[in-house]
Amino acid sequence: MSSTTVTETEIEVPPLPPPIPQAPRPPKKMKPARKQVKPGDVVKTETVQTGKEYNIWYNKWAGGDREDSYSNKTKSQTRCSIKNDTGLTRANTTGMKYICLFFARGCCPYGWECEYRHSLPTSEDDFPDSSKDCFARDKFADYRDDMGGVGSFNRQNRTLYVGRIKETGTGPETEEVVARHFREWGTIEKIRVLQYRSVAFVTYVSEYNAQFAKEAMACQSLDNDEILNVRWATEDPNPVSKVAEKRRLEEMGQEAIKARMDPRVVDAMRAVRALEEGVELEPEVEEPYEEEDEQEPEAKRRRIEGGPASMSPPPVQQEEAPPPNPTGLLSADALESLKYFAEIQKRRAANWNGNGHVQRAPPPPPKAGLGLADYGSDDED
Repeated sequence: MSSTTVTETEIEVPPLPPPIPQAPRPPKKMKPARKQVKPGDVVKTETVQTGKEYNIWYNKWAGGDREDSYSNKTKSQTRCSIKNDTGLTRANTTGMKYICLFFARGCCPYGWECEYRHSLPTSEDDFPDSSKDCFARDKFADYRDDMGGVGSFNRQNRTLYVGRIKETGTGPETEEVVARHFREWGTIEKIRVLQYRSVAFVTYVSEYNAQFAKEAMACQSLDNDEILNVRWATEDPNPVSKVAEKRRLEEMGQEAIKARMDPRVVDAMRAVRALEEGVELEPEVEEPYEEEDEQEPEAKRRRIEGGPASMSPPPVQQEEAPPPNPTGLLSADALESLKYFAEIQKRRAANWNGNGHVQRAPPPPPKAGLGLADYGSDDED
């Protein structure tokens, strides 16, 4: 038997279904945030411990029933309402970008006096530290054994495991119920329901929305008064999903690099790569460069060409303009060299025919005779 290996380029990734938009939308004109609860309204009862040894790493008793803040069967007393609870706090004036954890759980007693934001994370949010979640809690190198807690900074996890769902209909009906409750916390990319197993996997477009939804839906109910068990999902073993996630991360990295680079450098690098691979670039409308960029040293051009023009006398020196200050990752000389390569590509594209070959000038006709007329003889005086 011969085993065949399939590469990533051979795996065909099916198109994703249209994302489920976030609804209801938060109010456009926010008012001062209200106090979700009054001090003392939420009564926290301690779970009866059945273990005999206390594990200081997981901060719980070991050896007894597996009961913690993520798997307990006590329904949460509060729930966040994005439409009613979103508002302005002191964080909007102090510049704090992190979100209030108790606001996500629906039990913040401070309201507009809170030092953290009372709003959903958006795609425009730029949190200062990637090793923290949207609630300013430190991530860890690996996930907990029960896949609870804050999570890991080694993997971007956007998928939630939702357990203990009471199914009263078919798979599509259960998926509609899950989407209706979880879309409140952000745009959903896809939902997968394991019918007859009371399990669903919800994947958000943004990781920060998944972090918010995990805290907001912990120990909550859907339509049948169940108590959900919400945790982080393990990595999908499907190779198609792995390839799709890898490509998505590569595209995000390319977009981030392009956003920070000078667009002229990006165009020049594309032209150089097309010149090396012999691929014709599609004509693009180029923006006019500044006068400083149009001035190119003739001596450097002749040195690169290496032709007979390099032996010609140097032109009259004019007053040298001050070199432009480099604003990107490359110096001014590197930018000039890349632009020169781009001009060579344009000349090559102009001589390109329809068969994919470069039209070259025909060779000069051979001279008549043996070509010995220019040689002299030793007998001539």
